[in-house]
Order: sequence, then C-alpha cells, then structure tokens
Amino acid sequence: MTKKRKRQEDFQKVKLKVGKKKPKLENATDTTFKTKAIQIPEQLKEDGVLPTQNRKLNIKDLLSQMHHYSPGVKHNALLGLKELLSQYPFVIDAHLSSIISEVAAVFTDKDSSVRGAAVHLLHFLASKIRAEQIAPFFPLVSAHLSSAMTHISEGIQEDSLKVLDVLLEAYPALLTDRSVILLKNFVELISHQQLSKRLKSRDKLSWMLSVNPNRRVTSQQWRLNVLTRLKKFLQAVVDGSSDAEDEGLQEQKDNSHSVRNPICISWKLHANNQQHIQLFESGGLRPKTNSSFRLRSLTSVMDSAEKGLSSAENLKGFIEIIIPLLIECWIEASPAQSAPILGNLLESESQQLMHQVLSIIHLLWKLTKRHDETYKMELWLRMNYLVDFKHHFMRHFPYSLQDTVKHKKKDPCKSNRNCMKSSNNIDHLLLNLTLCDIMVSLASTSTLQTDSGWLDMIRKFVTDTLQDGSKLNSKQVNRLLGVTWRLMQIQQNKVATEPLIRAVYTLYQQRNLLFPVRTLLLKFFSRVYQKEDLRTQRIRSRSKVLSRWLAGLPQQLALLGLRNPELSNQLIDIIHSAASRSNKELLQSLQATAARIYDPLEGTLVLLPAEAQRRLVQLVYFLPCLPASLLACLSRCCIMGRMSSDLAATLIGILHMRSSFAGWKCQVQDNSVNDVDYFSFLFSTLIGFSREELTSLQGIRGKPHISQTQLSPIRLYLTDLDQFLHHWAVTEVICHSLSTIPSQSQCFDILQTGICKYLVGLVVIPDSTAGSVLCAINKLLDQACIISENLHRFLASCCYSLLYFLLTIDREDAEHLQKRDMLWRSCISALALLPRLLRLMLQSLQVSRICREELPVVAQLLRLLMQHGQLRSHMITNEFLVQQIIKDIMTLKSGEVQEQWLTDLHYCFNIYLASHPQTPGPINTVY
Repeated sequence: MTKKRKRQEDFQKVKLKVGKKKPKLENATDTTFKTKAIQIPEQLKEDGVLPTQNRKLNIKDLLSQMHHYSPGVKHNALLGLKELLSQYPFVIDAHLSSIISEVAAVFTDKDSSVRGAAVHLLHFLASKIRAEQIAPFFPLVSAHLSSAMTHISEGIQEDSLKVLDVLLEAYPALLTDRSVILLKNFVELISHQQLSKRLKSRDKLSWMLSVNPNRRVTSQQWRLNVLTRLKKFLQAVVDGSSDAEDEGLQEQKDNSHSVRNPICISWKLHANNQQHIQLFESGGLRPKTNSSFRLRSLTSVMDSAEKGLSSAENLKGFIEIIIPLLIECWIEASPAQSAPILGNLLESESQQLMHQVLSIIHLLWKLTKRHDETYKMELWLRMNYLVDFKHHFMRHFPYSLQDTVKHKKKDPCKSNRNCMKSSNNIDHLLLNLTLCDIMVSLASTSTLQTDSGWLDMIRKFVTDTLQDGSKLNSKQVNRLLGVTWRLMQIQQNKVATEPLIRAVYTLYQQRNLLFPVRTLLLKFFSRVYQKEDLRTQRIRSRSKVLSRWLAGLPQQLALLGLRNPELSNQLIDIIHSAASRSNKELLQSLQATAARIYDPLEGTLVLLPAEAQRRLVQLVYFLPCLPASLLACLSRCCIMGRMSSDLAATLIGILHMRSSFAGWKCQVQDNSVNDVDYFSFLFSTLIGFSREELTSLQGIRGKPHISQTQLSPIRLYLTDLDQFLHHWAVTEVICHSLSTIPSQSQCFDILQTGICKYLVGLVVIPDSTAGSVLCAINKLLDQACIISENLHRFLASCCYSLLYFLLTIDREDAEHLQKRDMLWRSCISALALLPRLLRLMLQSLQVSRICREELPVVAQLLRLLMQHGQLRSHMITNEFLVQQIIKDIMTLKSGEVQEQWLTDLHYCFNIYLASHPQTPGPINTVY
C-alpha cells in the first residue's frame, strides 16, 4: 500500500473546473503565425492568356516536348506548333528565336517522320517570317543544314535537300552568303576525296564520284537530285550578283557604246536659269575622272572565305573540283554509255542529268564574266576544258529525246513536231542551246580557224532551229539569240552574219508570237542595228534583211494600236533611234505610215499613254515631209484633247522649228513644211473646231449650251471647262508662234482673211473660239495693221456677247466662273487696243430693242467700262454715245421707282465722264 501511494503522489492528475481555461504548460510551443499576400499580376496575366492549341498546350509546352526522347512526342509537337502558329501568328514574333533554334535542331533527327514534319513546319514559317527577321538566326539554320548535308545517314542527307529547297525559295540571298561551306557540302554529297599518286607531290586531293548501294534511289538519280539543287543555288548566286540583265543578250563589259538613259531637259526652265545642264567629257551620264589611281572595292579587304564565288580564286578552285565530276556524270548519261545503237537519242533520266550538268557549267561561265579580268578567265577556261568539252559534249551533238513507250492516253503534244518537251517536261532544244552557249563562249575571233569545225556545227543547228517554223518559248529564244549574237561577234564579216540575221528574221515573221518572244527579237535587231551603225559610219554596207526589218516597224506600230502598249513603246524607241540616225528606209516607211499613226480618231498617237505620245510627237521632227493632210491630222490631235496641252505645245514648237520662220542660220530641209500649210495649221488649231463642227453648232438653240443676247448677232456656244482650258492653253502657244514670225503685218492680214472667210457670218461661235480670236488679235496688232470693217463688226459682236455672258454667269455655276478672268482680259485688251471696236460695240447697244430684264446687265457693263483705267480715255471720247444710252434707259424706266443699279450708273457717269477727270483712275476693276 505504501508504494502505490508514492506513485500516485508523483503523477497527480490535475482536475479542471468547469468554465475555467486550461492553464498553459511551461514547455508549450506557440503555433500562431501571420501571413501577407504577394501580388504578381504580370506573371499571372501571361499564363492566363497564353494561346493554346487543341490539345491545350501552349508554345512553351510544345517547345519543351521537342527535347523528348520519343519520336512520336516530337512529331506531335511539330504538328502542334504548326497548328498553334497558324491560328495565332503573333506568337511567331514573340518566340522567334526559340522556334528557329528548336526546328533547326531536328534537321538531323534520326526519325524520318520528325524530319518530314520539321520540313513542313519550316515551309510554313518561311511564308510568315521576312528575311530581315530571320537574318540574325540564319547562321544557326545554316549550320544545322550543313550538318544534315554531311551527315552519315543517307536519309538525313536526302531530307537536307528538302530543307535546302525551302531556304532557296524563301531566303536565297541569306543562303548564298555562305556559299563556300555549302558548295563543299554539295561536292561531298556526290563524291569523295581520294589521294592520287599523280598529285601527291603537289599535296592536292582529287575528287571522284561515289556510289552508295544503301540509298533508296539509284546513284544516277541521287546525283540528279543533288545537281538540281546545286543549279538552283548557283542561279541564286548569279541573280544576287547581277543587275537584272538578260541571260542571252547581256552587254559585254568592254562595250563602250551601251545604251544610256537620256537626260530630260526643260528648255523653259533652262532659259530662266532654273535648271542647269552639266556636260561630261565622256559623253555619258557620269563624269569621267582622269586619274591613274584605282579605288579598291570593299570585297578586296574581306577574307577569301567570306567573298565566296565573288573571289576569282574561290571560283577557280570550285571549277577545278566540280567540272571533272560533271564530266563524269555526263559520261555516265551520254548516249555512248546508255544506248550506243541509238546514236544521239537520249532517255529521259539521262537527259535530265545532262541538262543539269550543262546548266551548272553555264552558270559558272556567267559568274566568270562578273570579274574584272574576264579575258584572262576565258583564256584559262579554254586552255583547261576545251579539249574535254569537244570530246564529250560535241561528240553526239545535237541531242534529241527518246520517249519511252507507255500505255497512256494519246497526248496531242507528242504528235506535234513543234513540241519541244518530253513527258517529263525536259526541253531537249534548251539542252542543245545551253551546250552551244557554253562552247561559243570559249571561242573568239583569234581562234576562228582552229574552232571552225565545231563552230560550223553550232551555226548550222542555230540556223535550222530558227527557220524550221517551231513555236519557241521565251527561254529558248533568249538562249538562241544569245548564241546567235556570240557567233556574229566571233565572225563579223557580212557573209557569215547575213544568214544568221535572215534566220532570225524568219522567226520574227511568224504570226501570234508571244509578247516576251517578240520583245527579245526586237531587242536583238535593235542591238544588231546599233552595232552595224557604229561600224558602217564611213562605209554604208547595211544588211538588206536589217533594212527590211526597219522599214516594217512603222507599219507594225500603226497596226498594233492599243492592243499591246508595252510592245508599242519598244517599237517607238527603235523607230526613234533609227530616225535620229537618218535611216533612209525607215524614214520613207514612217512617211508613208504617218497618216495612220497620227490619225486624230483611231491613230496610234491618240490611243497610247502620255509617255508614248511624247515619243511619237518627237518623231514628227524627223519626218522628211509634212504635207497639208498630215498637218490637218496633227491640228485635230492638238485640239481634240486626247493628248495634253503641254504635249500639244511641244508639237506646235516642233512644227515651228521645221518651218521657214524658225530663224535657222543654216539651210534647212527644202519643202519640209510649206508656208501656206503651216499658217493653215496655226489657224485651224487657233479656232479649235473644224468646219464641220462649226456648221453643226449653228442648229443649237437655247440654254444651257447657248448664251444669247438681243443686242448681238452672235450667240455663244458654252464649251466644257476641260475643253476650254485645253483650248486656251493651246491658244497661248499658237499666239506665241505667230508673234515670232518676222512680218507681223502680213501675218495679221493672213489671220484677218481666215477669220473673215470662216467665222464672219456664223451665228453660233464657241466661247473658247471667240476668246482665242481676240487673244490672237491682241498679240499681232500693231500700227501697221489695217483692220477691215467686217472684222471690226465681228469682233465688236464677239466682245459684247462675251461680256454679256460673263455678267450673267450664275454664282453657283463654278464651271463657267473659271473662264471669267481669261475672257475678261481678252475683251478689255481688244477694246483698249482698238478704239473703233469700242465705238462699234457702244453703237450696237440700242436698248430700245431689248427686254427690261437685260437693262441691268447693260447698265452694269457701262459702269465697269467707265471704271476701267485702260478704257477711260476711250470712254470720254464716246461720252455722247454713253450719255445717249443712259437717256434711252431712263426713258424706258420713266414712271417707275428708280432702282439701285440705275442710281449707280448715274453716279459713275457723273464721276468719270461728266466731270472729265484728268487722273487715269484705277488700273482694273473687279466686276
């Protein structure tokens, strides 16, 4: 009992009372804590709106799956990327770096489905990403591409060509900047290095074609695939280093007579010292600096590896490697290897390979011509490769295609002898022409006798192709004309060049030629003509075919019309060039066709755009003769408004320079413009309407086309504003031409005779014609001129009709309001120059014959005439007439309340006439 009590004393249970808190223990832990919220709105916002695709994966999730070990996951990630980026294109810009790096990394993936999906995604991205956007990341893309092209796996190599196709199509300039590495990769795809005993002493490695039996395609097909891409790559290099020259008709660098764009000079600005003309001693558009120093180009300070094929050293090195390999490919595909019994017939696959071989060589040849020392490069090429080319390339020339017999539907193209393509779209004519172009580039005038054998073969092939009537496309014609031009440069005597020109002319005469083909032919003939013209300045021995071609150009231009404005422009340029050189045959043909070209209704001049019209107007200067019928057509062209007023002014100036009134100190061409015909042209253009049009206007009555007053026998036909402004601008030029004629009195007599013969007696006259006549009278009138009474009365009637029209224009009629200043100046100037004219007009104001509505207009006219400073003295002289008119008006208005206009008339009469002031008063009056 004692022990039990002791144990209970040591561990006594504390009894808690109801309602009391439990006391805290001495070793109790405090578990209370405080919290504060951390706000990160930007991060939460980004995660909340980041777009996802159908599987609810955003861009970060998809890019992270690109590192997964499973090919299926990577494949689905690539498909998901394409789906996401097509739905949300803005994601590309935000994550461009990550997307490019991850997609490029799978170029060398082991799984073919992943690589295929990567190619499809790259093709999609290429259409969305600009070149300047991907440029910072392109070194990474190029490195992965090179890794894929040189990979040990054949499948990765094959897919690398697909990647190359996408990049060549979308970013050719960026890809060609790394040409040195990629060209070496191309070589390694079809060959391997082998140490040659013969070259061991020079420490060089030779390359030979490789054969890999593990590939899914044959060795020949694999080489074809690689060479096709190599051709595209070299084409991109050529396009990036050229200035958009024609492939077959590009100018030689040493040609000092290349065509230059003319300098446009405005003689009006030059005469007013507003435009300065700088003449260069070289006769070109750029100043010639006489210096023995030569500036070094920026490419010369670059490393040879950075220059790529722009370096002559790198280009030679690549040619030395690739040409032997291409010859080996040619030998494998040549007829001697594939089908010896068929001669020069080729199978489709063989021709494709041969075509790629020749195309690559042709592009390399074009690159050699971009260097400064072109002659040395051509000499090096001839010395190293002419023998091999003659032996292998020209051995079975020309080549044709052997079509494989297949049980398919009949193709109408195959039965056509003019069809130049096989079932595989292989152009065997282009194959032969490419070979011709390569070979003729190795020949020159100095080697003509040595190369005569194979040159004759090429010349015969070219001539036969041009003359057989085949329908050729622009690419074939371009290459064909390039070979023809080179042959003409090698052998420049007429015996050799005339058959070639005749053959080209045979092709030119074909109907329904395509526009690019016709353009190439025109450029070729124009170039031949310019070359011949420079060579035959002393001894004129022109090609008869060329002369016939030139003589037919004006007729072609007249027939072409508006059907093809671009072709018309080319014809005009060639005609202008030949006319400026005084080509006799062309000028005769142009003279015979001028009436059709300058027909005012359906002629070429009025149908073509403004720039072509300007060139056609310039051709008028070169016409041998300008008969009356042609001048009548030109006059109608000027006044019909189908060419601008500035161009009409140019035409009038050209005709003035061709006339006997131009003031030439030297003798001009005899009978080019007859004086009577020239005055007829000026008068017809001044009137602005033909006789038939004026006759038809006489039957028009009433508003809104006619302005009529009871005090004048002449009614005005109101022309449209555009027609009026055009006629007025032409009138100013005509008046200037008339004022430059030495005998002004005789010129005025001619003008007076024409007005009296064709205008006096008409009832309806256009407002622009009346104003133009007054403007011409003001320009030509001097003290020696004698004006007939009929002309006086006609001009007085015109003045009052015009002034009445100006005072009755409705203020809301904006179209006719713009005529007011020009017509007002003409009338006032005529009345100031001819006091007799003012008196006749005042005498015609018999107010008793008019209705009461016209009285305020007459009163306003009198008031404005009295207020005008130039007419003040003449109005004082006619004070009695003015006073009588005012009395007649007062008589008609007697018994009525005096209106404000009548009060103003009395006031002006008392101020300006009744008091006879000595001061001249204001110069002009605003009406």
